[in-house]
Amino acid sequence: MQLFSRRAILLACSAMMLAGAARADTYPSRPVKIVVPFPAGGSNDILARIVAQKLTERNGQPFLIDNRAGAAGNIGAEAVATSEPDGYTLLLTAPPPLTTNIALYKKMNFDPAKVFAPVSLIATVPIVLVVNPAFPVKNVAELVALAKQKPGTIDFGSSGIGATNHLAGELLKSMTGINIVHVPYKGAAPAMNDLLGGQIPMMFDNMPALLQQVQSRTINAIAVAGAKRATALPDVPTVAESGIPGFEAFAWFGLVAPVKTSAPVLAKLTSEITEILKLPDVQKRFAELGAEPGDLSGDAFGKFLAEDTVKWTGIIRASGASAN
Repeated sequence: MQLFSRRAILLACSAMMLAGAARADTYPSRPVKIVVPFPAGGSNDILARIVAQKLTERNGQPFLIDNRAGAAGNIGAEAVATSEPDGYTLLLTAPPPLTTNIALYKKMNFDPAKVFAPVSLIATVPIVLVVNPAFPVKNVAELVALAKQKPGTIDFGSSGIGATNHLAGELLKSMTGINIVHVPYKGAAPAMNDLLGGQIPMMFDNMPALLQQVQSRTINAIAVAGAKRATALPDVPTVAESGIPGFEAFAWFGLVAPVKTSAPVLAKLTSEITEILKLPDVQKRFAELGAEPGDLSGDAFGKFLAEDTVKWTGIIRASGASAN
């Protein structure tokens, strides 16, 4: 009887493994939902729709965008974390719910390092330090000097507490010892409106949101926050080149799945994304948005997430920023 039970268990396990393999081989066999945890129309949403369209074309099943905004991305991320780990509910997101919110929120209902399986880095986007033309600085050195002369009197805007452009400002404060005052807005657009109107003198922001204004000279770009100059603004130096070596901040967008998603499904998603990001029309569209295709997947992307979490946790705690 005991032998029979062991055989039954082995047969059942084998059947389950074969069934799982079959599902992976035929994945996707029905529509796939990609949750974007931010409002429609932003950089996250636009990039997700480009990728979703290509996944749909290549797989014969619709990859549908589901915008679930709120709590700096936590609402949409939690919905994916608690979904069935079958590859049919994915998360394509900017950093907050994966790396920075864990330090900003006193309580989160999930630990991003434990509930998600990394698939691929989709894109990186340069961040640029821009100023109102009336603000009397032409470069980072002049900004730092003025901030040290007048501590606590210079404001910098952002799209909200914990956003990448906010944290870039906190990194600047940390690495230079200046005291500039963060002014959070409910989105990048109202912050940009106040920068244009002179209500705030400076801000960091993503390249797609400010390139037109820089090119029309309604705002001045004084530095790129990334490790290298931006292709779209080749004459604008990096912050590091401007006298703050080691400074680096950029926006990024990544795809993850619930942590127990099967390895074959994850492998197929990774393979598909890798090929999509090499397509000339995708690279052209990304370039028009000021974005560069990602080049990390699987464990390498997981390592990137861990390192990003450590970096920004220190900056957030030093700044005292909190989303509660």
